[in-house]
Order: sequence, then structure tokens, then C-alpha cells
Amino acid sequence: MAGNDTRKIVLVAACALLDADNRILLAQRPPGKAMAGLWEFPGGKIEAGETPEETLIRELHEELGIETEAACLSPLTFASHAYDDFHLLMPLFVCRKYRGIPMAREGQALKWVRAHALRDYPMPPADVPLIPVLQDLL
Repeated sequence: MAGNDTRKIVLVAACALLDADNRILLAQRPPGKAMAGLWEFPGGKIEAGETPEETLIRELHEELGIETEAACLSPLTFASHAYDDFHLLMPLFVCRKYRGIPMAREGQALKWVRAHALRDYPMPPADVPLIPVLQDLL
């Protein structure tokens, strides 16, 4: 099957941030953003020259005001999802060790969620296949 040459691949790193009770932090996409209102794992677009770990360290600081390091990020799984105008490739890392208390720095709602309750939160299509992997882990 011939590939779609016009569709670009977008690389995004995501993090399942866990608290001491093994709850996972979800962030709600704010109004005005694509897929506003849906819940997702914190993270963001991998910039040129960045590793996924460097992206998460930067994004977790920018979005949530917490500090972590590459050694505290464990790759768990990844999503590969075709949206209409791009293809998303998204490694998901687990992070249990970080400094600070996650706070919404970009106006997004945050919620700590148990693994079994993840399906109660509407998510972008790319995030949904990550749920059973997290449920198996936790």
C-alpha cells in the first residue's frame, strides 16, 4: 500500500505521572486547543534535536512546574495513530520520581485518576490504546 506522502509524522512524548498511590495524572486540553476538553497524559511535541526524555523534562516543568530527570523516566509503550492530516507517534513513559507538586501552569484542569477509571475520561483517539497497558502495569 502506497504511503501518503503529504501526511507528516508528528512526534510527541507523553508521561504517565504516578503519585504515591499509583494514581495517574491527567490533564484536560484547554478551550481553543485542538481536541479541547479531552483528557490526556502530560507531555508535548518533541522539538528538533531533543530526545523524548528531554522533551518530557521540559514539558513537565512548563506545564506542571515539577522537576524530573531522564533516569526517572521509564519507557512503557507507544501509540501510533493516523489522524486526518498527520500521523502521531507517541512514546509513553512512566515517571514515579519527581520534585514538586504538579500544578496547572497553562490553565488546564488536572486530575489524579486510578488506572481502572481511565476510561471514564474522554481522551484523544491516540491515547485510548495506552489505557490497557497502564491498567496491566498498575
